[in-house]
Amino acid sequence: MLNIALPKGRLGEKVYELFSSIGYDCAAIREDNRKLVFENPANDVRYLLVKPSDVAIYVEHGAADIGVVGKDVLLETKPDVYELLDLDLGKCRLAVAAKNGWQEDLSLPLRVATKYPHVAKEYYEAQGRQIEIIRLNGSIELAPLLGLSDVIVDIVETGTTLKENHLSVSATVAQSSARLIANKACYQFSAAEIDGICGKLREKL
Repeated sequence: MLNIALPKGRLGEKVYELFSSIGYDCAAIREDNRKLVFENPANDVRYLLVKPSDVAIYVEHGAADIGVVGKDVLLETKPDVYELLDLDLGKCRLAVAAKNGWQEDLSLPLRVATKYPHVAKEYYEAQGRQIEIIRLNGSIELAPLLGLSDVIVDIVETGTTLKENHLSVSATVAQSSARLIANKACYQFSAAEIDGICGKLREKL
């Protein structure tokens, strides 16, 4: 069976709908249960529901043959996988944001709160800007409001959360959307099947 890692949550549901539309459905996934593994022997696929940030880990280590993960995660973790296709879902951007009216003092290191430390470091290193990374896992918008950081580097989809917290985007770091990835070794053995799925998805998109 081809093991497909899907991210839990809203994006995972959209991705599953996409796979279903090309004939890779699995009725059990619609049932109200807490299962994490769903099989469809007729289609020869097995879906694994995992935390979005863990999809690339499952694929890189071969626990899943292919998976769907946000480009933001790929940029941050740089897993050793093949990036096969942009699924054009879950579109957002990685951006720098600060309190409305905030003025940068270039004589001081910039304090950056983020759950994307590697992305932030690379972005500011390219500008020659000295920074101090403050690693957070949630409610990143609080950091500049409470004086914990000067700016944040985070995912922005609609910008509503920023506006409601009196923050605004000052720069876009990278664009992000859902990507289909494959384990390099698995791809060598299942290239025909994986390429077939890619082709069907491409036609649907």
